Amino acid sequence: MIVASMAQASNGISIGSRVRVTRVRDRIPAALVTALQGDPTGTVTDFKMTDGTGVGVVVTLADGRSCWFFEDEITEA
Repeated sequence: MIVASMAQASNGISIGSRVRVTRVRDRIPAALVTALQGDPTGTVTDFKMTDGTGVGVVVTLADGRSCWFFEDEITEA
């Protein structure tokens, strides 16, 4: 549901939640790999539709950069 996904992801994670990035499905820039190796935790700041059915989770990392991840790539920290 789009309305539910805007308030909370299907895995119970909501905006403001502290999360840990556990894996990444797609290729990502080397700088992001380095940042995640240093500290894979961040704060959920938003959600986005990924393909019309999935929900992406926008995470702001400790170094200030924001990027989105699929729900199955993160867990609560």
